[in-house]
Amino acid sequence: MDHPGGPLTAAEVDELDATLLPALERHHLRLLAHGLRSLQEAAGRRHGPLPDPRDLASWALRQPQVAAASDFADAFTAQLQKLGDELAAIAAALGRDPLGLTLAELTDWARSQADRRIDAHRRGD
Repeated sequence: MDHPGGPLTAAEVDELDATLLPALERHHLRLLAHGLRSLQEAAGRRHGPLPDPRDLASWALRQPQVAAASDFADAFTAQLQKLGDELAAIAAALGRDPLGLTLAELTDWARSQADRRIDAHRRGD
């Protein structure tokens, strides 16, 4: 069953929320996961490169929640492209393709980011 209003299932949302990450990283993780699932849906696949920006914009306009407001569709598409850039960087660091990332890999990445931020805070950086 899908989580109301988004591409993540209720079980996926529960999995992300159960990470015990600090709130900042947990929020960022949820954004990345939502972006990943949206980009996978827009591309029609769960592997390979990110969808072309024109295809992504066309997909966004076909979404009932977005179609009614074209200015929102543009902002939504731009945000998905930014999330796609971040997912591509994470995937490159893992030697993966962006759409092939798993939620477990994103969770591991978020944990490493939290550890880095906490360590920097402890050192006074």
